[in-house]
Amino acid sequence: MSAVFDIRCIAPSETRVTSIASHAEPILRVEDLTVSFDGFRAVDGLSLSVDRSELRVIIGPNGAGKTTLLDMICGKTRPSSGRVLFNGRDLTGLAEHQIVRAGVGRKFQTPSVYEDLSVIENFEISIPGAQGVWGSLRFRRNDEVMDRIATVAEQVFLRPLLDHKAGRLSHGQKQWLEIGMLLIQSPELLLLDEPVAGMSPREREQTADLLNTIAQGKSVIVIEHDMDFVKRIAKKVTVLHQGRLLSEGSVAAVQADPRVIDVYLGH
Repeated sequence: MSAVFDIRCIAPSETRVTSIASHAEPILRVEDLTVSFDGFRAVDGLSLSVDRSELRVIIGPNGAGKTTLLDMICGKTRPSSGRVLFNGRDLTGLAEHQIVRAGVGRKFQTPSVYEDLSVIENFEISIPGAQGVWGSLRFRRNDEVMDRIATVAEQVFLRPLLDHKAGRLSHGQKQWLEIGMLLIQSPELLLLDEPVAGMSPREREQTADLLNTIAQGKSVIVIEHDMDFVKRIAKKVTVLHQGRLLSEGSVAAVQADPRVIDVYLGH
């Protein structure tokens, strides 16, 4: 079973853990996080925090540890040391599906949608409780379900395409569909790895608007290399290098940092 499918499988009898954290506290804290692969430290003593309803962009050269950081937040990779706190709860050591139930959704670099199913069917199977044999038997396309799907489909620009096969969508539309499949699950934190890769300039503009809208009620972490896109969405940027935090601040501050210019932007 793939990692993408694992994180979407939410048993109907299981419910999200109610947050006990103060809303004044950051929704996510990464504390002294380290992971090594065959002696190489992909992430090395990294600490950062993300506020509620914040859209944070993480940039850095290849091999900086960006995707590995998301892997540890969502449970795909276990850290060697340190911890990840979400709503005050330590996620370290939890399984991927448990982290999804806690309210964290992850989109990987390559869109992973069910191409033989229609757009609406992709949305339906993403609804918590609709997976598995018993979930599918109990599932009903009622007014509440259709209203939820219509709202999300409108948000991700796919409302006119609900009956189209997902395999017929453009690459950018598949990216939107996967974001919509996450939104159907109502996560509090979305982790998006290069969400505009392969998109046309117009699709990038629309995606920037989409992410800014999402961040009005949810926290979003985006990994991205396209600095023009980063400028359109980021209020705060975190720069990683060799698994460590190199710089953090506004887009302008990060672009002016000589260390960032040296290891990333200058190349």
